[in-house]
Amino acid sequence: MSSQVAGLLQLIALIAALALAYRPLGDYMARVYSSEKNYRPEKWIYKAIGANPAAGMRWPAYLRGVLAFSAVSVLFLYLMQRVQGSLPGSLGFSSIDPDQAFNTAASFVANTNWQSYYGEQAMGHVVQTGGLAVQNFLSAAVGMAVAVALVRGFARSRTGELGNFWADLVRGTVRILIPISVIGAIVLVACGAIQNFSGIHQVGQFMGGTQEWNGGAVASQEVIKELGTNGGGYFNANSAHPFENPNPLSNLFEVFLILLIPFALTRTFGRMVGSLKQGYAVLGAMAVIWIGFTALMMWTEFAHRGPAFEIAGGAMEGKETRFGIAGSSIFAVATTLTSTGAVNSFHSSYTGFGGGITMLGMQLGEIAPGGVGSGLYGMLIMAIIAVFIAGLMVGRTPEYLGKKIGTRQIKFAACYILVTPALVLGFTAVAMALPTPADSMTNSGAHGFSEILYAYTSGANNNGSAFAGLNADTQWFNTTIGIAMLLGRFLPMVFVLALAGSLAEQKPVPETAGTLRTDKPLYAGLLVGTILIITGLTYFPALALGPLAEGLAS
Repeated sequence: MSSQVAGLLQLIALIAALALAYRPLGDYMARVYSSEKNYRPEKWIYKAIGANPAAGMRWPAYLRGVLAFSAVSVLFLYLMQRVQGSLPGSLGFSSIDPDQAFNTAASFVANTNWQSYYGEQAMGHVVQTGGLAVQNFLSAAVGMAVAVALVRGFARSRTGELGNFWADLVRGTVRILIPISVIGAIVLVACGAIQNFSGIHQVGQFMGGTQEWNGGAVASQEVIKELGTNGGGYFNANSAHPFENPNPLSNLFEVFLILLIPFALTRTFGRMVGSLKQGYAVLGAMAVIWIGFTALMMWTEFAHRGPAFEIAGGAMEGKETRFGIAGSSIFAVATTLTSTGAVNSFHSSYTGFGGGITMLGMQLGEIAPGGVGSGLYGMLIMAIIAVFIAGLMVGRTPEYLGKKIGTRQIKFAACYILVTPALVLGFTAVAMALPTPADSMTNSGAHGFSEILYAYTSGANNNGSAFAGLNADTQWFNTTIGIAMLLGRFLPMVFVLALAGSLAEQKPVPETAGTLRTDKPLYAGLLVGTILIITGLTYFPALALGPLAEGLAS
């Protein structure tokens, strides 16, 4: 069997698994966020934090909950790293420097999981499991809560209430993320991932000397890093490390985890707004982009150019032989079209066009299907923009799901789509203009520029993957990427929740003969075109200086 055929079979198996899980998981999540019942463990949590889950919140109160909880999380994780040297289970590692501790705290709370350190050489068991892994759950639950708040904005009328943030946070964690993670961790252990709290030990000879590895609760952290589209890794090699991702079966399962909730949330959306067809339209747009990017990546990396490529069967540089080009390409597209950022190969070693595809996937806004929660609300923002453009074409006030998209709503949507490009392009321009940041580049020319552009694209879009040639463990990059991660995560949430509040206050508009049918394939095609055009106009000049220039020169 050829590698191309094997890759196609993997893709078909992945689509089939996602299709089987789509309906039951989507409906279950809709019930979770619509339920008025609280389980006993949830009541204990509400009592401990002093929250009333039955109290409705308008968007400013909901936003204050998101920001206050996230700020406390950043502070807690920062302090935990700063005192690591005094904690039990630190494996002898010292406390983390202030700039790196800030970067890491911002990264994991912002659902980015950018790492400018070697995980197995810096973080002990307590910080890994009690700090980083906990934030993998909580940051994912925050994103899902904000997405559900926006869905309620479409579903509700004549009220400004969007639900209760604390209830959404707790239910998303307790009822969705934890149960799936328990099952997923068992599967990964069965595949060969490790799960222990062993210390540092020697594992044989390497280049004439001994090699040392430390164990850890890897499977449990691996499953939530993928399921919660967090990214990062227990080990520096990330999901290319055999302790995290042992074989092709575990690799395909991890891709399944990455895509599971973001795709299923479109079913949740359709169920909560009372029209499953609306959810299918959003799903269709996401699926077209995802499949298209995957096919393009596989074609680019399989293309034979020169004797070395022909012998290897394609562009094998930077890829694990146990996954091959197909498994690496599927993983790379999944992790950059979502806000995951985990890698089972090194994107810096891809072909020029291949590296550009991973970068473009993030620059789309990671909405196909995107991160848990963030992918859905990002796609719904684009849906509003698409409806607005269609309204301009026919000269009538645009409507979406029975809500008029007026001046106020389009301003919120426009601010949302402008935040991330401003951060990416602004920080990249400053870094290239200053003399010191350029010293961190391993490569010069187009690829060196791509290293820095990729870093800020990854940070501001809450992805966390990197072109590995960049030394990001400097005060400049730790600080600026940390700021980009926080602003790129929470500023868009401000506009999403403000938009949700304005929609919830509206009275539904009856459908007329002139209403654009947003549950049809024609509209899904318009939505895909809108996404590609907006991204192309925004990022094409920067991409032309980096991956496009490199790809055309090779």
